[in-house]
Amino acid sequence: MAIDLVTKFSTKVDEQFAEQSKTSLVTNDDYNWNGAKTVKVYTVNTVAMNDYDRNGAEVNGTKISRYGDVKSLDATTKDYTVTKDRSFTFAIDKLDNDETQAVLEGATALARQQREVVIPEVDSYVFNQMTSNAGTTAKVTLTEKNIYNEILKANEVLDDNLVPESNRILVVTPSTYVMLKKSGFIRDNEISQDMLNKGVVAIIDGLAVMKVPKTRLPKDFGFMVCHPVATVAPVKLEEYKIHEDPPYISGSLVEGRIAYDAFVLENKKKAIYYVSIGV
Repeated sequence: MAIDLVTKFSTKVDEQFAEQSKTSLVTNDDYNWNGAKTVKVYTVNTVAMNDYDRNGAEVNGTKISRYGDVKSLDATTKDYTVTKDRSFTFAIDKLDNDETQAVLEGATALARQQREVVIPEVDSYVFNQMTSNAGTTAKVTLTEKNIYNEILKANEVLDDNLVPESNRILVVTPSTYVMLKKSGFIRDNEISQDMLNKGVVAIIDGLAVMKVPKTRLPKDFGFMVCHPVATVAPVKLEEYKIHEDPPYISGSLVEGRIAYDAFVLENKKKAIYYVSIGV
């Protein structure tokens, strides 16, 4: 006699691991794209110092300023245009949802899409923009013996470029982080829960260390020391919708759209020091 054995499906979905956004600590929102696709940012120069002339020199019988020659300031602009306009959509059949014990439920599926697709894409783009436009770059074969000195060198360059000392971030891959741990110079006993929630895993030479999955970073990424003042990352539009029983669909139609970009400001790019892995 044949017996059909019961097959049981769990209502618990085997979710993929997903990291939340890793760019909030390394970018800023100082500029506003509301109502505009492009923002023009001014760059204004400075003038050199002079020796004050107490007697007032004359040129062709005409007294000139005792403060020196009067120079004009140049105010040039650079356009920053939001270029990324991305979207997604998927449908969830009403019976499919019912007969899988609601594991396809719209809100849950949308949250999964944001965690596993949207956030990683935006993060990858932002980090690529930062490394591609860094003010200082170097190619180094990193080892346990030299990594601490290379980080000190990067911090020194930011010091010389007058980058604010507070809020500097050291971005590393998990493998670089392991290298740092083995070097013996990293301290992880100073991290508050709030910092851990934001992705900071340690402190080194005054830098908050942020560990980022290598899938969100350039292929040859070694480490990056940066300050959020350098990079503006606007999200001009972000909307997600769940339509119940729209035309032609018995079930839910999920749609999402996000318009975003990332720009390294010309006068602030020296606040980014990027090291790629050499061979």
